[in-house]
Amino acid sequence: MFRALVYLARGGVTACLFAFVIVAQAVAGDTMPVNAGSDKVAINGYDTVAYFTEARPTRGVAEFAQTWQGAKWWFANVEHRDRFAADPERYAPRFGGFCAMGMSLGMQVKADPEAWAIVDDKLYLNYDRPTLAAFKEDTTGHLAKAEAFWEKKTIQGN
Repeated sequence: MFRALVYLARGGVTACLFAFVIVAQAVAGDTMPVNAGSDKVAINGYDTVAYFTEARPTRGVAEFAQTWQGAKWWFANVEHRDRFAADPERYAPRFGGFCAMGMSLGMQVKADPEAWAIVDDKLYLNYDRPTLAAFKEDTTGHLAKAEAFWEKKTIQGN
């Protein structure tokens, strides 16, 4: 865990940021199930289907939007929007688009859509590229911890 925190610190994330996120969530009383901004746009407006079809992050546009899980998902084209609408769970990033490494450390942290990986046909986002590198060092271990934390969070409704 210490090693992972070192990677996070190198990427510009400090313990203060994580503490702020946790305190802000506690004050709010709940957390959003999807990584969305105040405008309710998921994953900073990136097209989640493009990771699978184009193997790269691609900005979506409001013109091709779909609402799911209380957030607006933007897509680069109508085909991507329709694919998502037909099977959102297939294309949506795991952990609501929050940082996979953060989840493995028991924290819900915003993620950068440019720091991504597809593992076993599931999309995972991370805080930044150094955090993604740390995540990839032990993907299986980090995912096991992240899944356990996410399950606990969603069961408790936080």
